[in-house]
Amino acid sequence: MSSYENRSGLKIEKELLGFVENQALKGTDIKADSFWSGFANMVKIAMPRNVVLLAKRDELQSKIDDWHKENGAVADDYQAYEGFLKEIGYLVDEPADFEISSKNLDEEISNICGPQLVVPVSNARFALNAANARWGSLYDAFYGTDVISKTGELAPAKQYNVKRGDAVFAKASEFLDTVFPLVNGSHADVLAYFVENNELLAGEKDGASKLKDEGQFVGYLIEGDKQRLLLKNNSLHVELLIDRESQIGAVHKAGLADIIVESAISTIQDCEDSVAAVDASDKVAVYKNWLGLMDGTLKESFEKGGKIINRQLSEDRKYQGVNGHELVLKGQALLLVRNVGHLMSTDAILDQNGAPIGEGLMDALITTLCAMSGLKDKLNSKTGSIYIVKPKMHGPDEVEFACDIFSMVEDILSLPKNTIKIGIMDEERRTSANLKACIYAARERLFFINTGFLDRTGDEIHTSMQAGPVLRKDEIKSEKWIKAYEDRNVLIGLNCGLSGKAQIGKGMWAIPDNMAEMLATKAMHPNMGANCAWVPSPTAATLHALHYHEIDVFEAQKRRHIFLSPLLATTPPPNEKTPSLSELFSMPVLDVNSLSKQEIMRELENNAQGILGYVVRWIDNGVGCSKVPDINNVGLMEDRATCRISSQAIANWLEHGVVSQDEVRAIFEKMAKIVDEQNKGDAQYVPMAGDFENSIAFDAALRLAIEGAVQPSGYTEPILHEMRAKKKALS
Repeated sequence: MSSYENRSGLKIEKELLGFVENQALKGTDIKADSFWSGFANMVKIAMPRNVVLLAKRDELQSKIDDWHKENGAVADDYQAYEGFLKEIGYLVDEPADFEISSKNLDEEISNICGPQLVVPVSNARFALNAANARWGSLYDAFYGTDVISKTGELAPAKQYNVKRGDAVFAKASEFLDTVFPLVNGSHADVLAYFVENNELLAGEKDGASKLKDEGQFVGYLIEGDKQRLLLKNNSLHVELLIDRESQIGAVHKAGLADIIVESAISTIQDCEDSVAAVDASDKVAVYKNWLGLMDGTLKESFEKGGKIINRQLSEDRKYQGVNGHELVLKGQALLLVRNVGHLMSTDAILDQNGAPIGEGLMDALITTLCAMSGLKDKLNSKTGSIYIVKPKMHGPDEVEFACDIFSMVEDILSLPKNTIKIGIMDEERRTSANLKACIYAARERLFFINTGFLDRTGDEIHTSMQAGPVLRKDEIKSEKWIKAYEDRNVLIGLNCGLSGKAQIGKGMWAIPDNMAEMLATKAMHPNMGANCAWVPSPTAATLHALHYHEIDVFEAQKRRHIFLSPLLATTPPPNEKTPSLSELFSMPVLDVNSLSKQEIMRELENNAQGILGYVVRWIDNGVGCSKVPDINNVGLMEDRATCRISSQAIANWLEHGVVSQDEVRAIFEKMAKIVDEQNKGDAQYVPMAGDFENSIAFDAALRLAIEGAVQPSGYTEPILHEMRAKKKALS
């Protein structure tokens, strides 16, 4: 019996069909017949173009492989290499100077700088946590992480540790003194905070002090003995919660029970790298959660500490403004959705010829349809925009194709032109090298450009697969092409007028347990002029938000790029120089003789262990992103981008004879035993060792390395999807 039903020549899997017709279309004025006929027409127009674009990727890669085989590494003759890339159409002519013209962008995109979360929308609990991470407890972030030392008398315990609490108070006072200084004294010495004549006063032994900048106090709410005092700096809010009756407020000299920090300003609800969705059922689960976020109905219950926790979307926060009017602040992050790229197809819908359609087409139409449920009441975007992040695009032709898909979606759903905004992930080398042309292709709907170091490194390795052996992963991080890539992204974005209009973003902090190190180092992102940067958790968002109080991103952008104006009477200082393509293409090849056999095997073990630790959860449990212990038992956030680097690195060394296939398999078997040991506490975990021939997860991980050189652009999705589907079929 067929699991498909026909609509306008398309065959739609029944579960997906039921979701669209009975849930997603509900509440809209769109008729099912009109929806499916529009979809069928979009597939008919877009799929042939999609096929051509993917074929172009393969054609260019083949020509680049041949060039390297004949000429060696790029560094041997850079000028010839750049000329060759122009000749084959890999590099295109750069457009004349322009500025993007995107309209109706929310203030979280254009004016407020702060942390950005990325979360798998397939997990309702994580999705809700991330949506609600707009506000976070600074006390909890300090107390629960290594920002406060966890040794000696400061070590956390089952009961509240007063010494640790005092250290939190001191750390919090340092933050307040830095960002909201008083005219006299320190916040550490304040005995009481109170409002008088719409002014915030901080009482000390010798009297009361005001804020140095009285304009930073913007609102308050008095609820019995509780006071909520609202401060503002760099467009970000901080709430001082005064409650002497609470456990924490009772031991703080001023009754300061907590400091609530505006944290995750925007959140990407991800349908792509952090999600394992391989069939119609998986995709429906993804779409249902996104719909629930958009219409405000998503709820989740789970057990924690022996109690049932009910989670739903947070309400807006209301205060009495110092200007006498009510002040309402959003309780949730602005939600963006990341679709899949152009590569993968899905048999959830078959075209008129019975062939799977592009999964990116399905994502574009259905995630937009779901987002429409929140447009009427402005539950998410206050300006009526829908924000889609589009990953893994190779060059301006593919960006233009994505924009044309969005135009077709708008026509099908009767949305105004450019309702759908596009975020460009600058994570493939052809996009990096042609970034200005990519931005130009999306200039009317662009809201975001973001560097993705992990995928970008994977693509660098694959693109230069035939140039020679690749450096070890830790060595790649210090190469000058990485800095050139990050700097070009910011400077080209500023030159295209993104400042004050759209986000320029930076990548993930991948070690979620090392918050002290993150707090000490991640200020570099706003200091580079990045409006946002990715963090792995709501707690990390609260901590990273402190950097945006300390650094004015728009001032940092002005420092790097002087915005020219015809009204200027004097010549401004020069803009920071944009790194050249020669710097972008500068990654050298490895001198194999510089490594001992032991060092080679150690690098192979490190990569193999990372692949296995990630893939076993992907294949066996459908977990697309998780904290995976590395070879040294340090928990790292892993997704398909990190897996792509490791698999491409091994594939490259295989290609150049640095290691043999037998050595790779032996190392994978050795590391599988370690991964099994690391997961022995998981009752549902199925060990790989002892039955390698029948372990689908082990086979998938090994194939990613052995077959990595011939995978399209070095992506992991084709093998992972195939093997996860195989596992599900057997289960």
